[in-house]
Amino acid sequence: MKPRTREDLTHLGSARTDYPADYDPRLLESFENRHPDLDTMVTLRCPEFTTLCPITGQPDFGELVIRYVPAKRLVESKSLKLYLFSFRNHGDFHEDVCNVVLKDLRALLAPKYIELRGLFRPRGGIAIHPFVAWGAARGGWAAIAKRRLLEEDPAAGRS
Repeated sequence: MKPRTREDLTHLGSARTDYPADYDPRLLESFENRHPDLDTMVTLRCPEFTTLCPITGQPDFGELVIRYVPAKRLVESKSLKLYLFSFRNHGDFHEDVCNVVLKDLRALLAPKYIELRGLFRPRGGIAIHPFVAWGAARGGWAAIAKRRLLEEDPAAGRS
């Protein structure tokens, strides 16, 4: 994906918002990190995430918690909202959704570190909370991602 400048952001400030009908990673936009010399943990809580069960077609509701340490780019929040909305009619398992979102953000941002937790509401009496983490080898971020994955407390339901 081509890095964008402020002038290239198409969703932010637009007079009209068109909501996507299906999954589309091209909706994601980014802007320059003005402080790449500092490690900043960015946390994005997305409490109204919806996707469809790929088998039954019934809606699944949950919250996505995205945390990342940017390198040169940050995700533009309105584009993230539209991108996440694009899952509304998309059928995928919870674990797959979390991996797809992380991979799409990783491709867009090339962050130093990124993790994502899905906090899906119970269905059939079972709540599923997938957690995925990735870190760049440079700077020791890969070791941090591995440690976070192994230390993650699945019973806590949040990171």
